[in-house]
Amino acid sequence: MEEYLLKVGDLEPLGSTKRRSPFENEPPIRVYWRAEVEQQAIRKWGSLDRLSEEKQRRELAWRTHQQTLFSVKKVLKDYRRGQRNKPYYTVIEEENLKGSSNVVLTAVGINAINALGKGAAFAVTGSSSLFSETLHSIADTANQVILAVGIHKSAQRANLDHPYGYSNVRHVASLISGVGIFCLGSGVAFFHGFHALYDPAPMGDFLVGYCVLAAALVSESVTLTLATRNILRNSRRQGCSFWQYVRQGRDPSVNVVLLEDLAAVVGVFVAGSSMALSAVTGNMMFDACGSMLIGGLLGTVATFIIVTNSHALVGQSIRQEELERINLRLEEDIMIRGIHDVKGIDMGNGLVRYKAEVDFDGRELTKKYLERQDSDVLTAEAKQLTGDEAVEKFLLRHGEAIVDMMGAEIDRIESDLRKAFPQIRHIDLEIL
Repeated sequence: MEEYLLKVGDLEPLGSTKRRSPFENEPPIRVYWRAEVEQQAIRKWGSLDRLSEEKQRRELAWRTHQQTLFSVKKVLKDYRRGQRNKPYYTVIEEENLKGSSNVVLTAVGINAINALGKGAAFAVTGSSSLFSETLHSIADTANQVILAVGIHKSAQRANLDHPYGYSNVRHVASLISGVGIFCLGSGVAFFHGFHALYDPAPMGDFLVGYCVLAAALVSESVTLTLATRNILRNSRRQGCSFWQYVRQGRDPSVNVVLLEDLAAVVGVFVAGSSMALSAVTGNMMFDACGSMLIGGLLGTVATFIIVTNSHALVGQSIRQEELERINLRLEEDIMIRGIHDVKGIDMGNGLVRYKAEVDFDGRELTKKYLERQDSDVLTAEAKQLTGDEAVEKFLLRHGEAIVDMMGAEIDRIESDLRKAFPQIRHIDLEIL
């Protein structure tokens, strides 16, 4: 049919025979005699020369169509190039990243100073609890440096290697931080406390330790307050409670700072109480038990951080209420009959990837297309349709225009969704 420009109907009057298919487990194929097919083509086109001319005409039309497509693609390419120069994050997203970065960098400085002070106090007092607190501050400092690197990396733009951006780097950094707390902080502190039970160190002067712990309590409270304020502000913006925001790991970097500093404040009270009990009773067992309690506290915090960030990395859905609002907005569009297989994935940094299979209303689309056409001209064209070729040209022209309109409608729907929900960064709509 391609060689002689024939259609299925042109072959019906010709004789044929059935032959075994050359492909395994396939039904027999129908075979026509070339001479008869050629004669049918001559009857349809007049001669083989006219058939050749028709092929050349169609080849020229195809090349013209390809050139038009090339021009359109070039315009789209220039448009996408211009889009790359636009800011990747909205103003609110930039504020969130900047706020998270300030909290983490402040925590790095304070924890580094606390680690030095607690280490010096441990050298003077020999307290196991102070040793655990020193490890705690060292682990916090190292982990928060990792968090700062993660925040910087997550702000990078999407590229060919990472088309959805680097937002999840923050979850990776927080996961590494949680593992670091569990191994370095919890494990070593618990082991040191257990060892001190059987081989207690001589009791030193705890006054220096009390002073360092008091200073650490003040400084850790500052970073804890900063992290709390940042989470409260962001949770209000996203319409959820403080603990929902923390539990779902919406801002993993600030969550880690919050939990680490909360553990640090509790750890200061545990260390101070253990040292006081040991000083009053003269028994270093209380100090060793304090070290083990701090290790257990760090282990609990680390487990929570690891679990929440693991869920986010696997692909954590956005809140059901938020997903339903997006679905409702999409279903309200006149072009949409229904949506199926909906997914809203939290990409981190407050960004969302939304995917849905869309049942487009072909009648509404056609009605909108007809509204933009001159009905008199369209009617005149339809009346002049005589023969297969005229019908084919008519359908091809208007069919392609309707498909182009569908593309424009999808762009409009995606634009409307982004305006209504600025947190949506990527939208994947599949036509059923």
